[in-house]
Amino acid sequence: MNTPAFKPTDPVGPEPISGGSPLGHRLEKHFRHTVHGAVSPTNVEMLSAANSSLTSEAIEIAQGLGGKGVSVPVLTGLLRLTDILLIAGTAMAAAFTSPEAAGLGLVNLFVAGAAVLFALAFFQAADVYQVSVMRQGLSQLGRVAAGWTLVFAMFAVLRSTTGIGAGVSDAWIGAWYGLSLTGLCLSRVVVYRLVRHWMNSGRLERRAIIVGGGTAAQELIHDLEAQADNDIRICGIFDDRSNDRSPPVVAGYPKLGNISALVEFARLARIDMLIVCIPLRAEQRVLELLKKLWILPVDIRLSAHTDKVRFRNRNASFIGTVPFVDVVAKPIADWDMVAKRIFDLVFAIGAIIALFPVMIAAALAIKLDSKGPVLFRQKRYGFNNEIIEILKFRSMYTEMADPDAKKVVTKGDPRVTRVGRFIRKTSIDELPQLFNVLAGSLSLVGPRPHAVNAHTDNKTWDDVVDGYFARHKVKPGVTGWAQINGWRGEVDTPEKIQKRVECDVYYIENWSILFDLKILFLTPFRLLNTENAY
Repeated sequence: MNTPAFKPTDPVGPEPISGGSPLGHRLEKHFRHTVHGAVSPTNVEMLSAANSSLTSEAIEIAQGLGGKGVSVPVLTGLLRLTDILLIAGTAMAAAFTSPEAAGLGLVNLFVAGAAVLFALAFFQAADVYQVSVMRQGLSQLGRVAAGWTLVFAMFAVLRSTTGIGAGVSDAWIGAWYGLSLTGLCLSRVVVYRLVRHWMNSGRLERRAIIVGGGTAAQELIHDLEAQADNDIRICGIFDDRSNDRSPPVVAGYPKLGNISALVEFARLARIDMLIVCIPLRAEQRVLELLKKLWILPVDIRLSAHTDKVRFRNRNASFIGTVPFVDVVAKPIADWDMVAKRIFDLVFAIGAIIALFPVMIAAALAIKLDSKGPVLFRQKRYGFNNEIIEILKFRSMYTEMADPDAKKVVTKGDPRVTRVGRFIRKTSIDELPQLFNVLAGSLSLVGPRPHAVNAHTDNKTWDDVVDGYFARHKVKPGVTGWAQINGWRGEVDTPEKIQKRVECDVYYIENWSILFDLKILFLTPFRLLNTENAY
């Protein structure tokens, strides 16, 4: 039997065409506001200690599916940029090293620019930016060499028939061709080794879970595995139905548990996609499943395979020839994730430099006001329910500190020091979290990280708010849309946490760099309202 944790697949083909069907939008709109989510903290030790619904086999498989993945769009984009820099760089090097060339003139610059454009076009046509080609050695080098040679062959034909570029030095052309060809081939050798390494380590694949079993799942698995450039790695099957209706093994893949177990499994493992293999006509059952699954930071697709539905590309995604209805897309992925990380680093470093005197003054005041450490560490929920440790300036007396957040801070709370009262009102106590941003556990803007045991009316917040954990589909932030809208400070009523979650979900669904800039710009002004900050 092929076990999901070790079953090899062949990466990778082109990314599926993104779309969004009317059915997908209707389903998402229906279940987004009626979702029920309640999952436990997600590291392996906590699951093992708690009453987990995962079997030992499922936990073992999940442990083998950790680590970060490599984004195919980012990889191909960086490879294109590398090609541009190599071609332009070797053109300049040839101009200043060739004995007959005297630097780069306007004609040389025009020829170099045109060569870059044609090279990218020929490389694209030769599929050298497909990962299925990147994992091939000699074939990849042959395609790159043929594409680059074709650029110069075309230039030679134009030069002899039209006279375009007649004044360009032959020595420069020859040196440029040789240098670029060498550089391009060497870069592809590096790419080949990296891709093979990422393949072997499982980083260059999309990991999928099949939701629903039986004959429909078996047919889908067979069709997916029949795709020559399939980059999908099936990691297991989850189904609420009993074994008499849904066999324990389908097409060599074991059923690892029910839907509740799936949520726990996806918290432990790096899963990229959930494929719901249930007939679209069973809409009520599909909705019930999606109510439980949409809180996860993964793509969710409904298989249209069982219904034999034909879609045009703009209305569906395809893995090879197998159609899927897109319902939920993973938020802030690929280049968006890269852009947000650069945004975080640039602005966090700038804020640390600008606010460093304030942080030094706060640290001195805390030390002089009461005994104990300057910094306070607290465990909170991070991305995908991961438990992270955030930094704050200590605002309570050390002997009364509450790292587990068992009791919320209220107005006039005797546990808060004199300095602590001021830095909490001004949010200066949050400034050390800028170092969490540099470390990568926080983002500068996002849903605020809540304490693990945060509660209202003796109920944890995931019991108070339906779909609470949907806010953890992205990395938490130092500031967020909820705080901009006045939802900060004490949470003493269910309505307050409900409003926070609504703002957080709105942020996730409408994220952009400009939205982050807006929130960042408004934050200092909103902090002037200290009514709910104690």
